[in-house]
Amino acid sequence: APVLRCDILGRAAGALAPAAPRGDAGTVEAQELSPRAAALVDAFAAHLRLERGLSEHTVRAYTGDLVNLFGHLARVGEGDPADVTLGDLRTWLANQYAAGADRATLQRRAAGARTFFAWAARTGRLPADPAQALRSPKVDRRLPATVEADQAREALDALAARVDEAETPDERAARCRDLAIVEVLYASGIRVSELAGLDTGDLDAQRGLVRVLGKGGKQRTVPLGAPALRSLAAWLDVRPRLARPAAGRAVFVGDRGGRIDPRVVRRIVHRALAAVPGAPELGPHGLRHAMATHLLEGGADLRSVQEMLGHSSLATTQLYTHVSGERLRRAYQQAHPRA
Repeated sequence: APVLRCDILGRAAGALAPAAPRGDAGTVEAQELSPRAAALVDAFAAHLRLERGLSEHTVRAYTGDLVNLFGHLARVGEGDPADVTLGDLRTWLANQYAAGADRATLQRRAAGARTFFAWAARTGRLPADPAQALRSPKVDRRLPATVEADQAREALDALAARVDEAETPDERAARCRDLAIVEVLYASGIRVSELAGLDTGDLDAQRGLVRVLGKGGKQRTVPLGAPALRSLAAWLDVRPRLARPAAGRAVFVGDRGGRIDPRVVRRIVHRALAAVPGAPELGPHGLRHAMATHLLEGGADLRSVQEMLGHSSLATTQLYTHVSGERLRRAYQQAHPRA
């Protein structure tokens, strides 16, 4: 049996399928896949991981969507991947929409199906590509929620005050870490996974730069401001109090001494912003939005912001120009006598 059937498929089904007892045959989508479908998904996952260099998170997302698709096809009697038609794919998406899936989810799953079937047809694993004409539903581009510059400053000032109030050396070390995490996220706009993956060798304090390994294994260099560099230096001075050998060269470590988990980073950011009255409930990605928005409002050019964020397309970065434009429109309406 394909290795993926017991490994990635099981995890993907657990994440995406409705909860069901593992012992009930046919209730978990991964158990409904035919051997051929499981083998195809297994090979596709290897292609994504080894040839395209995608992260494990992205591989799980792709394979999870395919588990959902082939589980649906098996339930309606279309167990052979070679027999899948465009109508089958449209019915799959329509059923999800009827069940309450939002347009963004449907768009992602349609894109995943197109990628999979194009690869399978190109490599000769399937005779044809039924997803070639599959269209994605249009998604309204909503403005990302973000924090105001004064709210970010208030959150950081509160974290700095907590450092001074620490009663024990270990407590002070943990609070220095929390402050450095929020400072770096806001200063650089890097993703939470990128922050958790930082090693000490990625820091260039003398030049004020950090080297980041982003999506698809792409490296980029991002500048850090003076406050973030000071917070990092203070954290690295006390890092040995929390770090254990398992941490290796990780910049940020968790309370147990190993490399910090992204979930811990999210809790730290949520807690920091929750302490600011009126601040939206956001996580690390909200700080990424804030960094981009505040840079553009301060006069930074769009191409530089794209490079710092690691966006492959300038169209993605252009969303932040709408955020800034909306704020300018509100300010105009509030202040101009003829607005």
